[in-house]
Amino acid sequence: MGTHTRIALHHGDITRLPADAVVNAANSSLLGGGGVDGAIHRSGGPEILRECRELRATRLPDGLPTGQAVATGAGELPARWVIHTVGPVHGRTPDGERRLAECYRNSLAVADELGALTVAFPLISAGAYGWPREEAIHTALDSIATTPTTIETATLVLFDAATLRLARSLVD
Repeated sequence: MGTHTRIALHHGDITRLPADAVVNAANSSLLGGGGVDGAIHRSGGPEILRECRELRATRLPDGLPTGQAVATGAGELPARWVIHTVGPVHGRTPDGERRLAECYRNSLAVADELGALTVAFPLISAGAYGWPREEAIHTALDSIATTPTTIETATLVLFDAATLRLARSLVD
């Protein structure tokens, strides 16, 4: 477990990548937003939002806490599930680096519960939440590499070529 997880780096649109599970950098409301969150809701269609509303009406009346993860179906995405996780806002979340690592660890735990073998992650908190890209990449790679999991391939999907180059330079 854990030691056999392959970490792949990919540049492109996470909503088009075939994977068992796609991780959504959600906000705590789970009701959609900007960036990756908005793209997943737009591409996945109304089914994802319907399931998120159901979660809010039942298990998560106060929303999803930072660092935690919860799954829904993937609607029209080329995946079976969406794993929603709430990243910390850089400089405004107490213990932010630990919470950012928890996003990856808890998303992998949910993926294991679902039986997923492939997971696509965005670079959590590196967009509107202001996390420095290099630090966000280090946290993502370290968290995925050190978390015991049955996932065979975890793909870190980077939205632009410059971030992909930076990630590759940190892996080498």
